Amino acid sequence: MDSTKRREKNIRSSIDTYSDELKKAPKEPPPVAISKDELKDGARKRARKRPLLQRITHALRGGAAKPFVELIVNSEPLERRVALLVNGVLQRLEVERTGEEHRVGAIFKGKIQNLEPGLKATFVDIGEPKNAFLHYWDIYPKAHDPSIEIVRDNKTNDQKKFRGNKVSTQDVEQHYPLGSDIIVQIIKSQIGSKGPRTTTNLSIPGRFLVFMPNNGQCGISRKIEDRKERQRLKKVLSELTLPPGMGVIIRTAGEGKKSRFFIRDLYLLLKKWEGIQSKINAMKKPGQVYQEPGLIERTVRDFLTEDIDRVLVDDRADYETMIEAVTQISPRSKSKISYFSEDIPVFERFNIERQIEQTYQRRVPLPSGGEIVVEETEALIAIDVNTGGHRTESQSSKNYILQCNLEAAREAARQIRLRNIGGLIIVDFIDMRSRRDQRTLVTTMRQLMNDDKAKCNVLPLSPLGILQMTRQRQKESLSTGLHTSCSYCNGRGFVKSPRTISLEIQRRLVSIIRHLRAGDSATELQISILLNPNSLERLRTEDNQILLDIEKHYNVRLSFISDPAYHIENFKIIDTVTEKELQ
Repeated sequence: MDSTKRREKNIRSSIDTYSDELKKAPKEPPPVAISKDELKDGARKRARKRPLLQRITHALRGGAAKPFVELIVNSEPLERRVALLVNGVLQRLEVERTGEEHRVGAIFKGKIQNLEPGLKATFVDIGEPKNAFLHYWDIYPKAHDPSIEIVRDNKTNDQKKFRGNKVSTQDVEQHYPLGSDIIVQIIKSQIGSKGPRTTTNLSIPGRFLVFMPNNGQCGISRKIEDRKERQRLKKVLSELTLPPGMGVIIRTAGEGKKSRFFIRDLYLLLKKWEGIQSKINAMKKPGQVYQEPGLIERTVRDFLTEDIDRVLVDDRADYETMIEAVTQISPRSKSKISYFSEDIPVFERFNIERQIEQTYQRRVPLPSGGEIVVEETEALIAIDVNTGGHRTESQSSKNYILQCNLEAAREAARQIRLRNIGGLIIVDFIDMRSRRDQRTLVTTMRQLMNDDKAKCNVLPLSPLGILQMTRQRQKESLSTGLHTSCSYCNGRGFVKSPRTISLEIQRRLVSIIRHLRAGDSATELQISILLNPNSLERLRTEDNQILLDIEKHYNVRLSFISDPAYHIENFKIIDTVTEKELQ
């Protein structure tokens, strides 16, 4: 009895201690520069621990000049994340949440709902709550794509008759009257109140080829730059047997591959298309006939290339799924995949969480003391470059400004990819009078954006020193997917959703418990969580089983204290016995 009273007294004391702090919004931590040198040193140490055969292969492909590239896969009950590290520095982050469908790339059988000649577009009923948007120039086969070198024409006479940039309103109304069926593919998912954008120029990506059933153009990606290799691939492409009216594009992953890989990939894509056609013929109402695979399968298909040196997966089921997928398309890559079984969370182990935190902040520090400030609106992104306490080896004002701008360009390109922001982007660099320095900055920015899988267009600096660029926007940005409208300010700002708070609590709990268990694995831990009732409701309903699993697996007793006065984004984890906050 005395023990119970003492415990209740400890809890009340803890509540009084943290109550005032929890009633306020959590303070945004100041931007802290993450040492790129430390991340690179860690990557070099991991590179030296690889099997001898992998190190030899790495040396033959470029040796010390080639960066060490890793894919880290983190799976949790509500979310799956894939991080791409280059010399330990986070360059790309893909997030897939349980229950959320990946819409981009999905194919639907639809019905023309209405034509809008003024917009030069039609709206298509695809069986979803929002009608899809289809522009007139996306209805007929596309004209030449500058990123692809066309080497073979496999078009039918009907396809040669129409081109996407020569379509009139009469053509559309004649061939696609109201109520007619049409097959479309989502190229940009629904963002806000706007429905998904679609095209009839279907494309189904494989490992080495992109199959286009409605476009008879066959070509090679211009990102394959070696002249001899391009000549070899042209010959391979000319020997592929394709049905009339269908086309393929050789992806960058096909560089150096023998013809049998392309033949097998084409066979699998044709079989997939046959299955899609069967669903189209059997379906009477508008609906989905094809969906892109999940994040694990897409990672194997799109990211697990020859440049990847190592893949780590922290979930046994996902590890087995990845091994199975790799066995079908690239058996040699199986040796790169490893199961991560350490007690410390994998993203924490490789300092990925710290790097991800910067993608939630407005201010991002630069290595030499300056910073960039990222402001995101619905259709425009503004990035401001500040010198701050910028340090340079040279005292020359010219080198000082150029170095700061080049650092800002590198970090801005990285943040754009990480945050998955698109649309119109403007970057306010520090003014430079030298035309040579201006050209150097623009050339550097274009080179940095060339590595982006999304299509980008970088314009020269304006007279005001502002760089304007566009980036293909296929889905909502990372920050939009992680936040919900703020009830505190009627939608004028954002707070993290209860699901995101639940994820943060779970991650913090698991991290704290694992660190505590490293020293003592037998004693039962007693932990209290102080939080907002909205967050507690999520934990007590959808995520209740996850908490029970944590208690059982780690031999810990969890208790929750909620108060409506606590800010929805704020929570504290304390040791019930010592009344101390656990970090």
